[in-house]
Amino acid sequence: MQPENPPTATNKAETELPTVEVKVQAAETATPSVSSEEPPKEQWRQAVDQVLKFVDTPPDYVSNFFTTYQRPLITVGLILAGFVSVKILFGLLDAINDIPLVAPTFELIGIAYTVWFIYRYLLGASNRKELLDQLQSLKNYIVGS
Repeated sequence: MQPENPPTATNKAETELPTVEVKVQAAETATPSVSSEEPPKEQWRQAVDQVLKFVDTPPDYVSNFFTTYQRPLITVGLILAGFVSVKILFGLLDAINDIPLVAPTFELIGIAYTVWFIYRYLLGASNRKELLDQLQSLKNYIVGS
């Protein structure tokens, strides 16, 4: 048997295997990173489609809402219109009341009409009956028979 030769410098270089370094980078996530540059045309089209879809749907929502709640909305609108009308009327009367001699004149007219109404309809029994008949006919006209 032959004795093994100890590895020499030349033998050592022949027996060692070369090493290769491999650098592996982490894979990117599924969502692309948003850069400050203009997005690709496909993303731009998707964004425009979403905006157009959003802009197109409110008329449908508004019409569905109005058809569902039509009566309550009309009632609320009439109440608000009545409130605004009363506020405008009070403002107009306040403006008229600030004119000199108009307020006392209106007070005299109101007192005179009240005296005439009492004399015409409330003093005699037959006149009261006539007033009640007129009120009943007005009620039947408004409400119905």
